[in-house]
Amino acid sequence: MKKSSLAVLLTAIFLSVAVWASDAEETIRSQLNKADARIPVQSIEPAVLEGFYQVTLESGEILYAESTGRYLLVGHLYEIDDTQGLVNLTEQAQNRLRLDALAEVPEADIINYPAEGDRKAHLWVFTDVDCPYCRRMHEEIPALNKMGVEVSYLAFPRGGPNTATYNTMVSIWCGKDGQERNQRMDLVKAGKTITQETCENPVVGQLVMGQKIGVTGTPALVLEDGTLLPGYLPAERLAPMLGLN
Repeated sequence: MKKSSLAVLLTAIFLSVAVWASDAEETIRSQLNKADARIPVQSIEPAVLEGFYQVTLESGEILYAESTGRYLLVGHLYEIDDTQGLVNLTEQAQNRLRLDALAEVPEADIINYPAEGDRKAHLWVFTDVDCPYCRRMHEEIPALNKMGVEVSYLAFPRGGPNTATYNTMVSIWCGKDGQERNQRMDLVKAGKTITQETCENPVVGQLVMGQKIGVTGTPALVLEDGTLLPGYLPAERLAPMLGLN
């Protein structure tokens, strides 16, 4: 077969597969909408499981749908790998979604505590300034910074907008620069009060983003590979999880 004929054949096969996949995605979306129009589908893409598609909801949950949309699998999909053993493919997909979301956060919207010396690891922390374990987590930041860990805070007022905690967090994020925001965060985490302010701020946006990537409480820690760790952990326990000795 001539090269040009082979190229035409391969192109035709690729296009037919793409059209079939697109049709399946539309069918699945239609079936889910028929079952419950409130199901918030974010994306549909082919899964590694033959004949199934990965359905990502706006809440961050992942389902698996058969190509006709008639059958759904809810739960984690595992692969038995020759070298790694059981690999949680669903968790890996959720980790990628978290990293994609965090990559979109503007640097100016982050309250950052940089590593001392060379940065060896990065830890994201969703925080609520009035939660006791968040305050304990804050006490670990100097030790983490000394280990070479950069700690980046995102807002997650558990009670939602228009609460005292929310108003305090807005006041922190209203600091004129990074240094003032850090100072305000330190004061509030130490149980002190600060002057209430209002300004354009990312607090609600970060709360919503946290909910979409699986945060349900605080503190919530996200490692560099996207792994979500709920709850407080001391620096010495975090170190090996961050790849530090």
